Amino acid sequence: MWESQLPLLVVLLVLGTMAKVITVRSGGEPGALSRLGPAVLVPGRLRVPALLVCAAGELVLAAGLLATGHAIFRWATVAFFAMSTYVLLELRRRRPDAGCGCFGEVSSAPVGVRSIGRTVVLTGMAGMSVLAPVPGWVAVLHPSWLTAAGVALLLVLSPETAELIERARFRAPCEQRRGPSESATLARLRSSGAWRAHREGLTSLEPYDSWRELCWRFFAFQNHDHDDVVFAVYLSGRRPAVRMAVVGSEGSESLTEYTPVSA
Repeated sequence: MWESQLPLLVVLLVLGTMAKVITVRSGGEPGALSRLGPAVLVPGRLRVPALLVCAAGELVLAAGLLATGHAIFRWATVAFFAMSTYVLLELRRRRPDAGCGCFGEVSSAPVGVRSIGRTVVLTGMAGMSVLAPVPGWVAVLHPSWLTAAGVALLLVLSPETAELIERARFRAPCEQRRGPSESATLARLRSSGAWRAHREGLTSLEPYDSWRELCWRFFAFQNHDHDDVVFAVYLSGRRPAVRMAVVGSEGSESLTEYTPVSA
């Protein structure tokens, strides 16, 4: 029972390592590293080393879990996923536009409840493995129904699943796709909590300006205080994230994020 989640932990750590190395080697999309955690939280010159250090750590943990039953690798895995949860919470607070970078560029969607929930679940799985009496390779050769249940749970909690399906269909990252039309994106905005919370304060329900940057479409309105109210709608996913910023007449700005529960 306790070893049932070891195969999942090993596979995810290896996939995370491979995705980060591929992202660094390929160079990714323009500015990709500036939108991926943990690279986004460090100065520009340290972003590539930060991703590579994270990838190396994941690979060491995966090898330790697979080859041995030593407690140091299992407790280190618990600490790694617990720290990942903290980093995602900090990323969501400081850079709500950035992705978690858990699996390289494919994890470029803004950090939401699902991404954070996944690291919490992985921390719990790693905690279970501490009590496992066998090394990971034994668990890999003898998976149980609990392993399958863990796979299903992680698929539900992984926003990358939808992104991979989109990439398979369109063969291009979000920033290079046409995306929904402006009217369809505006309809998505008007169904969001951000719109419902602020529409009464707007002088007009039609934007005076609209533009696209990368995977976001922006809509600009004015409120009764003559401040600019700018909404940003993410262009990928069935329930896209919405951000709102109020830019005052003196240039001051406040940002509010509205991320769907399933994001």
